[in-house]
Amino acid sequence: MPEAAQPALTAATIAMGLSAGLYFAFDVSVLPGLARGDDEAYLTAMHHINDAIENGLFGLVFLGAFLATGVAGGRLQRTGRRTAARWTWAALALYTAAVALTLRVNVPLNRRLAAASGPSANAGELAALRRAFTTRWTPSNAVRTLACTAALACLGRALASSRA
Repeated sequence: MPEAAQPALTAATIAMGLSAGLYFAFDVSVLPGLARGDDEAYLTAMHHINDAIENGLFGLVFLGAFLATGVAGGRLQRTGRRTAARWTWAALALYTAAVALTLRVNVPLNRRLAAASGPSANAGELAALRRAFTTRWTPSNAVRTLACTAALACLGRALASSRA
């Protein structure tokens, strides 16, 4: 592999793996675990999770996966590693879809949940809020998991083909 592309491709692969793993963990443990609780517990926990995830380390991985993948694709393209570059561009397209979904669906739902959070005596309101949140957020997260996992597989192919 060209030395110029190796650090970026390695960083992209690690960041993509962390992103795919995060979304997967939500799909298989966090969301099913929260689903076992009542509406108030579910909504409170999701609100706290959404607050906690907004930190520098998550931001570094979230944006780093995007930037490192783009840098790696450009460097591979410039050094004539066209097959590896194509796999990297495919990964970037998949991750871009996941980021767009996050910004168009998950983040606005998180913000609506934060705006609506607080003590409420009305169980019907809590149930409606939970239903409105989960019916869009949960499938959106599953799509993000698939997109990031596919992007990770593409980056693995890029790593393998860049050494050939």
